[in-house]
Amino acid sequence: MAGSTPEASSATAAEGQVQGKQTFAFIAMTCLFFFWGFITVLNDILIPFLKESFDLNYTQAMLVQFCFFGAYFIVSPFAGRLIDKVGYQQGIVIGLLTTAAGCCLFYPSASLHLYSLFLFGFFVLASGITILQVAANPYVAALGPETTAASRLNLAQAANSFGTTVGPIVGATLILGVVAADASAVQGPYLMIAGLLTAAALVFRKIKLPVLTHMESKEKSEGNVWEHRHLVLGALAIFLYVGGEVSIGSFLVNYFSESSIAGLSTEDAGEMVAYYWGAAMIGRLIGAVLMNYIADTKYLAVNAVIAIVMIVVSMNTTGSVAMWSILAVGFFNSIMFPTIFTLAVKGLGSMTSKGSGFVCQAIVGGALIPLVQGVAADTIGIQLSFIVPLICYIYIGWYALNGANVIAPKGEPVAE
Repeated sequence: MAGSTPEASSATAAEGQVQGKQTFAFIAMTCLFFFWGFITVLNDILIPFLKESFDLNYTQAMLVQFCFFGAYFIVSPFAGRLIDKVGYQQGIVIGLLTTAAGCCLFYPSASLHLYSLFLFGFFVLASGITILQVAANPYVAALGPETTAASRLNLAQAANSFGTTVGPIVGATLILGVVAADASAVQGPYLMIAGLLTAAALVFRKIKLPVLTHMESKEKSEGNVWEHRHLVLGALAIFLYVGGEVSIGSFLVNYFSESSIAGLSTEDAGEMVAYYWGAAMIGRLIGAVLMNYIADTKYLAVNAVIAIVMIVVSMNTTGSVAMWSILAVGFFNSIMFPTIFTLAVKGLGSMTSKGSGFVCQAIVGGALIPLVQGVAADTIGIQLSFIVPLICYIYIGWYALNGANVIAPKGEPVAE
């Protein structure tokens, strides 16, 4: 057998160098996924803390999520244009610095004891995370062969889930663990987070990531998203799913602090939130295996029905049963977002990109549904207020069984 030529050896070395850069880039991006999962879930800790510190009712406390997820809705379109203009790497740097700026705003907010400034800080912080998500998701997908893109995204999302699991434990210890609910307790932790994010921005500014160019589809996207029934109903399902999941997480600390539920201290209740998000991480891993054998609509329907049962049980019981049944909802949330998203954009053909953007805008449910539950909690009590996410899951179950059927508009054939 002939030996390898110098050209072949050179090509192999170059290929290995490219793979090495992509591996390093993927590790760096996975750290980002962890960071924004960690920061996002801290809202569940800060809401009860700020509620007590500023003597807020539930509706006022839920303005935290309104400002946070409202930023997703407002900033997402501009974030996409920013990435197109400056590129993925610069977009990540801008996202990190914007998130750090939002964290820094918590310092004067606490010093001046201004809840409105806290809310602005949440909006700025979430704007940075939105930029990070818009840049990081497609970048990770493009770091290697297209056939393994989903695998890379799932692994990165696992890091995000790990961040949402660790976040409540750290937040409960550093913030809820203080003797009195003094707003200044957030200054140190969030300045540390801002420092880490700034350091990460400097690292991403200096490191040499592979330059990726994304190819826009040459196929003309025609049609109106509103003409696709399953897409519109799917967007509503995403709206209600994100709203329901975020709303439950936002109320857990106060719920577990109720004497009729668990009577936990705010610190202990905050640590229990980790089980809600940790269950979602485990459920995602199990779901990835089971969905190879079970139809996505059926699996979604089963998860929705069990989530409904768990909420009903929690609303009608007390003590450990009420606590663990509502925590179990996290497990059945796990596969809902990717499953609903996939069903919603199915069969759109050249309109897939437009449909994806339409569905992503529905994440604004995370801003509005917690606010609705806040009004309910102030009116009928926190335990009965879980009827709000209950209605969300009832719709998701209906969508899985009836609304996800693809019906082409005006008799057109369904795109494969």
